[in-house]
Amino acid sequence: MRLDLILRVGAKLILPFILMFALYVQFHGDYGPGGGFQAGVISAGMVILYAIIFGVRAAKHVAPPRIVEKMVPGGVLIFAGTGVVSMFLGYNFLDYTGFAHDFLHAHEWGILIVEIGVLVTVCGTMIAMFYAFVERGRT
Repeated sequence: MRLDLILRVGAKLILPFILMFALYVQFHGDYGPGGGFQAGVISAGMVILYAIIFGVRAAKHVAPPRIVEKMVPGGVLIFAGTGVVSMFLGYNFLDYTGFAHDFLHAHEWGILIVEIGVLVTVCGTMIAMFYAFVERGRT
């Protein structure tokens, strides 16, 4: 794709908006459709589009496989860590009551942290699957 100037310029223009839309979906998932899973898929789609246009080597420079492999358990750790913190505060697992001064704010913060964990896990899983499929047969 070295000679496809229009695709390369178009991708450079649209990639920041894809990331911005993923963040919008992430942070407005409480008020409408969306959340961590959808934002993770959109973010991974951005990296996959980058790999299709600029090559897998360039995508691995932007999202290195060693970081992608750490994203999957890292997101699960964020998710589970939220529950463990609430247990240490004397509440039930994933009962966000101790995260803020009142229940509504505590619930918002708890769900936001859990959804960030879901975003990290889903994005890492999708990119890792893409890398695995791309590398298949290249031995």
